[in-house]
Amino acid sequence: MHSATLRRNKTALKIGSALYIIYKNSRGQADAPPGMKGPGMKFTKMQGTGNDYIYVNCLEETVADPSGTAVLVSDRHFGIGSDGLILICPSDRADFRMRMFNADGSEGEMCGNGIRCVGKYVYDKGLTQKTTVEIETLAGIKVLQMQTKAGKVEKVRVDMGEPVLKPELIPAVFEGADCIARKVRTGFGEYEVTCVSMGNPHAVVYVDSVAGIGIEKEGPPMEFHPAFPNRVNTEFVEVVDRKTLKMRVWERGSGETLACGTGACAVLVASVLNGLSDRSATVRLLGGDLEIEWSQKDNHVYMTGPAVTVFEGEINLQGEANA
Repeated sequence: MHSATLRRNKTALKIGSALYIIYKNSRGQADAPPGMKGPGMKFTKMQGTGNDYIYVNCLEETVADPSGTAVLVSDRHFGIGSDGLILICPSDRADFRMRMFNADGSEGEMCGNGIRCVGKYVYDKGLTQKTTVEIETLAGIKVLQMQTKAGKVEKVRVDMGEPVLKPELIPAVFEGADCIARKVRTGFGEYEVTCVSMGNPHAVVYVDSVAGIGIEKEGPPMEFHPAFPNRVNTEFVEVVDRKTLKMRVWERGSGETLACGTGACAVLVASVLNGLSDRSATVRLLGGDLEIEWSQKDNHVYMTGPAVTVFEGEINLQGEANA
């Protein structure tokens, strides 16, 4: 964890006049700027293969405006810095409920890297003693199996459910029963895409080398292409061999990120459908590796990867500072 470094830097930053970051001092107390009104909202920054989010325990905290808060805290220059905001909430259908907001404030249905960190959070914080938990998401209930070491979660295996392949359910505007190797044209040329939903929409594009793509230019036209009415996450994939796939991702609402768990699952499914990989493979992302399996037994996709706590702190979303 990096909290020791942050505790030496008592920083109050603001966007406009409404956002202050307060990190804990060496005694574990919050260092509030002059004029702050009330206590700050506690948060934990976590990452899974470099896909980082700000996590808030909504069993104890209240976030009145999640979309606006996501935009503010995600800013890497004036906020905390993240790919988005994840709220851990009570659920009447599962052990906990996860709400995920992208850096632009839009709410996403599911986040594979994020849900692994939710599992680590609830176990490490003592909110549950179970190593198998159910998490409610907008994409349904997901089952997590935690792998622990010295009382802390190191890796999490997630049952991501069955992939959705019908165009109207992804959704993607293509005729026919599937979206395998379909043509999509943007201002940068024609792409052959295979579309999969893992609770959120993905378009998988195969390239000779992921290092050579101009993702900052090629990603946005795909995200907003009319073939994808809810926008789309785009994975650019290089096939190393039948057991190894390399990918870069342009995430809907966040831009390029170091990793995307649902995207890695979609890549494995798409690669099997195109005859390019086995049903179990390592997906290499900029932020690290994920182990993905598409089971023949139950048709579910399983993702295994790390979950890491980066640091904790407090943030005040109201009040004025006399800076």
